[in-house]
Amino acid sequence: MSEFVVGDEDFLLDGRPVRLLSGALHYFRVHEEQWAHRLGMLRAMGLNCVETYVPWNLYEPEPGRYGDVDALGRFLDAVARAGMWAIVRPGPYICAEWENGGLPHWLTGPLGRRVRTDDAEYLAHVERWFRRLLPQVVERQVDRGGPVVLVQVENEYGSYGTDTGYLRRVADLLLACGVGVPLFTSDGPEDHMLTGGSVPGVLATANFGSGAREAFATLRRHRPSGPLMCMEFWCGWFDHWGTEHVGRDAADAAGALREILECGASVNVYMAHGGTSFAGWAGANRAGHEHEGALRPTVTSYDYDAPVDEAGLPTEKFWRFREVLADYAEGPLPEVPEPPARIGGPAAGVPEGWAPLAEVLAVLGDAEAVSPVPPTFEQLGVDRGLVRYRVRVPGPRQPYPLVVTGLRDRATVYVDGALAGVLDTEEATLPEPVAGPAVVELWVESLGRVNYGPRLAEPKGVTGGIRHERQYLHGVRARGLRLDAFAAATVDEVPFVPVTVECGPGLYRAAVTVPSPGDAALRLPGWTRGFVWVNGFCLGRYWNAGPQESLFVPGPVLREGANEVWVLELEGGAGDAVELA
Repeated sequence: MSEFVVGDEDFLLDGRPVRLLSGALHYFRVHEEQWAHRLGMLRAMGLNCVETYVPWNLYEPEPGRYGDVDALGRFLDAVARAGMWAIVRPGPYICAEWENGGLPHWLTGPLGRRVRTDDAEYLAHVERWFRRLLPQVVERQVDRGGPVVLVQVENEYGSYGTDTGYLRRVADLLLACGVGVPLFTSDGPEDHMLTGGSVPGVLATANFGSGAREAFATLRRHRPSGPLMCMEFWCGWFDHWGTEHVGRDAADAAGALREILECGASVNVYMAHGGTSFAGWAGANRAGHEHEGALRPTVTSYDYDAPVDEAGLPTEKFWRFREVLADYAEGPLPEVPEPPARIGGPAAGVPEGWAPLAEVLAVLGDAEAVSPVPPTFEQLGVDRGLVRYRVRVPGPRQPYPLVVTGLRDRATVYVDGALAGVLDTEEATLPEPVAGPAVVELWVESLGRVNYGPRLAEPKGVTGGIRHERQYLHGVRARGLRLDAFAAATVDEVPFVPVTVECGPGLYRAAVTVPSPGDAALRLPGWTRGFVWVNGFCLGRYWNAGPQESLFVPGPVLREGANEVWVLELEGGAGDAVELA
């Protein structure tokens, strides 16, 4: 057993100064069968530690109902087998470009901005979650023979609020749950962020992508002693749908990494390997410096322009970082692991079966709710997916503008069954007026809940009302279609019909024959926007808005021979094919 503590200048392991050369790898963004390979890549790059967040909403879809929470423990065991240390960032809020910053929709729905504060109801849920999650971390601390050396208190709280009493309660809760390794906070290297996000007696670290000397000078003004650490060295960035791809020059990033290490600091490369936000878990941001502007949904890929790319392959940045880190490693670096297997050759299939959205909703949807005003996604219990709102325009009456207020995020609108427009702003008006009587349907898709900034915890769906001229339309019927409803057993109940040129939005079925399984890229030429599954595994959202042009398919998802693909197309019709390469 070992003792890991925070010294006056260094981290100390059994009294010996050590430097943490860490890399971020979110185990929940990597197929479990590929954890060992990705950890081997980090070791070969020169890292001795791995950092991960834990997304609360992935594991507690309803209060007190848990999923595979123990996946974290299995990952930490894999870290130990790889001969690395581990940093755990359990939240409860994590940001991470993840849906709702990791907070459950059933929590932010009723509480709103009471989350992330010293609110008794919120903290009661946090305590229940931590007492379920943290035993597997405590059991794997370094003082018990495991790899865990640090645990974070909340996440970048100084970018959000000033409720330092809340941070103290989270820190005390971690201690009460048995966490015995040092705690830390991480914030931007700005005075207001470090003031708002730090806890007395808890190590403060800084997050930045360049300018290490200036950043650490700011940190030192707040904490004159203690180890210096860049907890998030942003070596790349993420993409939003409909924008240009973001990248960072490898030589520039390597120079910034070397500057951190020349300051005598520890580092956590964010991201060392980004992975994929499978199953629609990608979050969203608000545009503008104050993060109050238009919604900007994050793409499915979390490649992050990281040194180990989304498919687990080394990039130029990997080799540049390896050169830098070799100067600070204890002994020679391990050999780079062999790349994962790729599929035996290109394969393609065409859609053979189709069911319109209404039929899919009838089989897989939740029970219909009727209310005077449109219910939000949170009120309907929908985390990821879409909701159909149906309302009648009385008549007879002349054509008037139809207005949707408080729209989140994107609505495909039909009037008496005919497509009338696609709305994507919070105060939106159909292009053409609507006469009564008529039946209006709005299929509203969540493009990801905000994961950062003051708009965190905002509800989804139609959060205002539906107006005809100045008159609100009441008696709204709403029905949710959750992504989690698409399990193999239930999809088999959907009444598919042969595909014709008239087929529009709906669920498509195709078969793709693969010569031998392995990692692949899935392309959907001619399709517009929606979600795709391979053998029941949800790869995530596709969208021809770009910049992402293909979806990563982990090799363990595929099988030799026939593979079933479902495409939930939400805006157009069938594309040309489903392609794997």
